[in-house]
Amino acid sequence: QVQLVESGGGLVQAGGSLRLSCAASGRTFSNYNMGWFRQAPGKEREFVAAISWSGASTFYADSVKGRFTISRDNAKNTVSLQMNSLKPEDTAFYYCAANHRGISRIIVPAAYDYWGQGTQVTVSS
Repeated sequence: QVQLVESGGGLVQAGGSLRLSCAASGRTFSNYNMGWFRQAPGKEREFVAAISWSGASTFYADSVKGRFTISRDNAKNTVSLQMNSLKPEDTAFYYCAANHRGISRIIVPAAYDYWGQGTQVTVSS
């Protein structure tokens, strides 16, 4: 089992920044690829960003590319999502997730084994 706890969400004006963090405990964190997903009311959960177990590879949704940066610290068992130039359409509940099945389906929610409880991000216009 891997336990994931997100933090860092909140309310920010359009154009502002937030940094989300996800703390992991349980099994060896460095064995897992990590992802961030988000879900807005009435919408399906969507991929935001992911990072391979070593940190060598990162992946982004087109909608956040150039604005968001995912990173991880395997020594501290954390993964972060730096979000800049936020837009109202970024408003959603954000979840971190752990994937032990390889990176071939890293943008697919069903490929992830463990999920955090999420943190709310609200961007006002």
